Amino acid sequence: MKIKYADRMKRIALSGIRKVFEKAEKLEAKGIKVIHLDLGRPDFDTPVHIKEAAKKALDEGFVFYTSNYGIKELRKAISKKLLEDNGIEVDPEREIIVTIGVSEAIFISIMATLNPGDEVIVPDPMYPCYADGGEFAGAKTVPVPLREGNNYRIDPNDIEKKITSCTKMLIVDSPHNPTGCVFGKETLEAIANIAIKYDLLVLSDEIYEKMVYDGVKHYSIASFPGMKERTITVNGFSKAYSMTGWRIGYVVASENLITSLMKVHQQTAICAPSFIQKGALSALINSSNCIDEMIKEFARRRKLVLDYLNEMEGITYAKPDGAFYVFPSIRNIGMNDEELTDYLLEEARVSLVPGSYFGKCGRDHIRIAYSTSYDNIEKGLARISKALKKIR
Repeated sequence: MKIKYADRMKRIALSGIRKVFEKAEKLEAKGIKVIHLDLGRPDFDTPVHIKEAAKKALDEGFVFYTSNYGIKELRKAISKKLLEDNGIEVDPEREIIVTIGVSEAIFISIMATLNPGDEVIVPDPMYPCYADGGEFAGAKTVPVPLREGNNYRIDPNDIEKKITSCTKMLIVDSPHNPTGCVFGKETLEAIANIAIKYDLLVLSDEIYEKMVYDGVKHYSIASFPGMKERTITVNGFSKAYSMTGWRIGYVVASENLITSLMKVHQQTAICAPSFIQKGALSALINSSNCIDEMIKEFARRRKLVLDYLNEMEGITYAKPDGAFYVFPSIRNIGMNDEELTDYLLEEARVSLVPGSYFGKCGRDHIRIAYSTSYDNIEKGLARISKALKKIR
């Protein structure tokens, strides 16, 4: 039988980040130790109280379907968190869906709102999920460049220049992956004004909101005047609570939007796992000290990375204000980003992600994730420094 795939599959690639990880795994299968500075995965264990809450739910037989929206207690806790932390007032009964991670939240948001031929404006470089989600919906991704010289802060004027009669949505992720840039209040206000002026939806990915440094503040665009009704906010527990494998997140929007999102959610996931929702509830209620300690350690690791980069000839970077990534330019090294990451994997046994995997504007950059241990980061960067000297 000749298998005929959907045409859209030709336009959607497998994850470049996972491709890098699999290259490293092949070396590790041969007994070669590789230092991973590739995946955005906190190396901390999930806090004990979160695990205990999930275990307790299992022991008590809380193993069946929940409401498609998620358990009521968790939605109430999310609503409380959004009001206190983000200045967004939402109805926990009608404006929140608990999802299987932020990836599902993004997917159902795009599938429920974009038609074939619609255009969605996305900062470039970008997390690949945004463009791929648009392809699934038949929409066109329109990139807006982020420039190192501007510390990767998006220029609202660049957004406005890209708007056409087909534009329907803007995607904003702050803190930003892969650059670590945080979009400030004035920038987000300008984006909000553009969204209102042209009657656009905004998808705001805020998964890294807790990971900001040096007194930088995170702002939620849905909290600005006139934005709640046109903003879909997605967030989750993977990064701030070190729960990447738990796959639990949420999407917040007005009731009219949520109704459409629910139709996609019901057909793809039904509901998030019941006992994991209990763990997420405990995360929101009991975890402030855990988060503070984690952020302090990430700040220490960030400084280590930047100190090393400062000593590497041919490397330039914009200092990241958030997330746990640095996105240095390697255009003066003499290799493109894929060639360099392959070289560093073979020569230094360090796994990094080529910037081109994040879009056209990511070319000649690499993403360094400082989400592994301090010791691993120090060893990895020392190896990188040594390997770069061999090139010169």
